Amino acid sequence: MLTESQKAKFEAYRSASANLSKAKERLAALFDDGMYTEIDAGVMNGDAPAGVIAAYGYVDGSPVYAFSQDKTVKGGAVSKQHSAKICKVFDLASRTGVPVVGIYDSNGAFVDDGAEAIKAYSDMLMWTSNLSGVVPQISVVAGTCAGSAAMVACSADFVVVTDEAELYTAVGMEVRGEDAVANGTAAISAKNDKEAMEAVKKLISMLPANNISAAPMFEFAASGKAANGSASDIAEAVADADSIVELSDAFGTSAYTAVATIGGSAVGIAATNKTADKLSSDDCAKLARFVRTCDAFTVPVLTIIDTEGFASDTCVRDMAKLASAYAEATTLKISVVTGKAYGAAMAALGAGNADITYAYPDAVISPIAPVTAVEFLWHDKLKGASDLAAERNKLAAQYADENASAFDAAAKNCVDDIITAEETREKVQAALEVMAGKRMNKRLPKKHSNMPF
Repeated sequence: MLTESQKAKFEAYRSASANLSKAKERLAALFDDGMYTEIDAGVMNGDAPAGVIAAYGYVDGSPVYAFSQDKTVKGGAVSKQHSAKICKVFDLASRTGVPVVGIYDSNGAFVDDGAEAIKAYSDMLMWTSNLSGVVPQISVVAGTCAGSAAMVACSADFVVVTDEAELYTAVGMEVRGEDAVANGTAAISAKNDKEAMEAVKKLISMLPANNISAAPMFEFAASGKAANGSASDIAEAVADADSIVELSDAFGTSAYTAVATIGGSAVGIAATNKTADKLSSDDCAKLARFVRTCDAFTVPVLTIIDTEGFASDTCVRDMAKLASAYAEATTLKISVVTGKAYGAAMAALGAGNADITYAYPDAVISPIAPVTAVEFLWHDKLKGASDLAAERNKLAAQYADENASAFDAAAKNCVDDIITAEETREKVQAALEVMAGKRMNKRLPKKHSNMPF
């Protein structure tokens, strides 16, 4: 029998996190049937709860660790106790190979801790960095994410923001809601907590639990759409019906990135968008980050190429960053050239080191734009033309047909097969199935490559 004192202490213990109602609501929205088990439930910061709930449970039947901050209690201040609860989640995730979801809503550090507050954030940054590439990490910025916490949140593989989100490290630098997607900080924006948790659930369901686990398989059906038009149109035609989750849609808009399933298998789709401009530095960063994320968890990458190349003001460092991401990736890589593939962009997008490369019959694959080739190689043919622009365009079309066609690339062993738009899904699905057991390419012994950030 419990004594009256023990009963009172037990009641106090059980009610310690009662005030963290917002954190509880968000965790309930994340986990199956709203059920989860708290970790370190009784940890206090003085006379109040530590301002964060750490927990584990199931998302679509798969185990997941999570923590949820709550600024309604002492502003959700990150104290050493607060940080210790979050770090324990990271530690447990590292031991068990289970994804982590962090829900951020805190006004910043618990300043009474002094230097310990700095160490609290340093510990969190160390853990999220150590876990990077080991288990999927998803951040949900559901409210204020201030100071060093913004760096912790944005170190995750995917960042989801709600309309209530505020990210900043200093006053006057606030980034709110959808603006975080537009500047490349976040991958997905959601109107509210419920929508954000639905996005998180979809991402988790499509990703492997960790870097040595296989991706889940799904029942599937073809979309029945035609593989033509913009990058998103082609992606929807190739992917299984209703499986696409587009990422960073408002950032680097000449590039397209999404996770989807093809034939029931998870795939990352990276594409250049022929309806948009040449590739900018933002496009390079978007594609490079996405390819590295897919490669970390051995998710195959389908690259759809249709671009005239890099914009004139694109930084060469960012071009090299993109090329490095593709070259270093050892996951299965499939390329489909659906239109223009000119110069350095074609090389950077990994077509040369893809496991298999397809091209449409009307694709143009050239080291330089055909118009430029005419100026350099066929300039004498322009002499005496009454309409110089029209003659240049005519000769460019002739150059593309005679020297830069998909058939010429296939003859030179630069393309594995020429396919029609209607065959794209069938060919890509077959390649995914037969190459599913791809082994890691041999690499020189090293700690890691030195990507030009």
